Amino acid sequence: MLNRGIGSWPARRARKTPDRVAVVHEDRTLTYGELHERVLRLAHALRALGVTRGDRVAYLGPNHPAFLEGLFAAGALGAVFVPLNTRLAAPELAYNLADSGSTVLVHAPEQDGTARAAVAEAGVPHRIALAGPDEDGGLGYEELLAGAGTDPVDEAVAPEDPCMIMYTSGTTGRPKGAVLSHANITWNSVNVLVDTDLSGDEVTLVVAPLFHTGGLNMTCLPTLLKGGRVVLLGTFDAERVLGLIEDLRVTYMFGVPTMYDAIAARPRWATADLSSLRTLNCGGAPVPARTIATYLDRGLAFSQGYGMTEASPGVLFLDREKASEKAGSAGVPHFFTDTRVVGPDGREVGPGERGEVLVHGPNVMSGYWGRPQDTEAAFTDGRWLRTGDIARIDDEGFAYIVDRAKDMFVSGGENVYPAEVEDAVLDHPAVAECAVIGVPDPVWGEVGRAVVVLRPGVRADRDDILGHLTGRLAKYKIPKSLVVTEALPRTPSGKIIKPAVRDAHAPAPAEHPHP
Repeated sequence: MLNRGIGSWPARRARKTPDRVAVVHEDRTLTYGELHERVLRLAHALRALGVTRGDRVAYLGPNHPAFLEGLFAAGALGAVFVPLNTRLAAPELAYNLADSGSTVLVHAPEQDGTARAAVAEAGVPHRIALAGPDEDGGLGYEELLAGAGTDPVDEAVAPEDPCMIMYTSGTTGRPKGAVLSHANITWNSVNVLVDTDLSGDEVTLVVAPLFHTGGLNMTCLPTLLKGGRVVLLGTFDAERVLGLIEDLRVTYMFGVPTMYDAIAARPRWATADLSSLRTLNCGGAPVPARTIATYLDRGLAFSQGYGMTEASPGVLFLDREKASEKAGSAGVPHFFTDTRVVGPDGREVGPGERGEVLVHGPNVMSGYWGRPQDTEAAFTDGRWLRTGDIARIDDEGFAYIVDRAKDMFVSGGENVYPAEVEDAVLDHPAVAECAVIGVPDPVWGEVGRAVVVLRPGVRADRDDILGHLTGRLAKYKIPKSLVVTEALPRTPSGKIIKPAVRDAHAPAPAEHPHP
């Protein structure tokens, strides 16, 4: 084959195991042979719309076979896939669509209104609706596939070619698109196969959203590469997860801590048949010690790791053999990935000392889409990616993430960057100054708190100011509390001193791992 990217995976799997089940979604199953045929049809349909090498194809919707079909079809054409976060508001989606220059958006019925608004604002030429054609010019997904051919598609795609643009919020307040190549994603999958011992009989429950690298690249794609079965769940429901584990004999899944806490809180947790599970992988947010203990006490192999979108995402991983002995650690680097923990002077720190985590490997992104300056700033010596997260290493080389990037906090597995939220709050006519910080929350880990200074002579309350953000920001980004203060602490140059804001308006965060 000329195509050496992941767009060739369905064809390569179909020639090896065409009758093996690849995807399960609700009451529908697709074999590898059927998946390959649908990918070919979609590739031909996209080509008929003018999609060629390098063009961007976006997808908006919950976990669904069409997500994977879109990813592979784009890869078959040498195009670039752009997964979009379903939790974003229409203006945020429009920015991502315009920034990436996407020419096609495929979307699910649940996002119909948001998709139409975002496409109109961004000027995307083609909108494909999973629900079928509509009066606003949306093309029908299944109708397009039914009218397309199944002739082989074998474009020359190199491993270094861009495969995907994954948007991650930036500290400047605007999201940045991490460009992940076919090689990045392939090597990340190889790391997972080596470090978690996935097998061809794997039954992987994909309940974390595919628009995040954790759900897509740590569970779904490695399973498909190995020839296992992925079970796609569109929305998280703890009771249904337990039922699927029992009924389908699930062997592997990934989730964020809030998901695992919700599962363990179900009444049937103590009696559910979980004997099929081989590995439970947890990441994306700080993992409380009580969560780890709950699963280890149940006799389950509970592994955690640390990663970031820019690394596809795997950086560190604690395998199941060490899950109990090293509980709380994010582990050691993935097999083909290297890390360093360095101090402010750039030198590696000793055991027990703290330093910033740097990462290098074939899974690390080539850069940010259309942002050469941000790309240059993200790397040290042009080679090592700066994570902005702080770790300590024990005597055996196991890493413990003890602090996070300067201002970012994690709410329910979602990264929240205060600058973006602050910009939106400052648009309210009553607000003169604003600082957003993360504060502890028993359900979401952390939630936002807006600390604001009102304009002289103006009055406004919490509901008025925070209500102003509805529809402008995703719900998880909107602060859950608001404090009005006389002034915000600033440096002589005028910059807000965030540590001082936290000291005054939030309890000191406990030191705990950030996998």
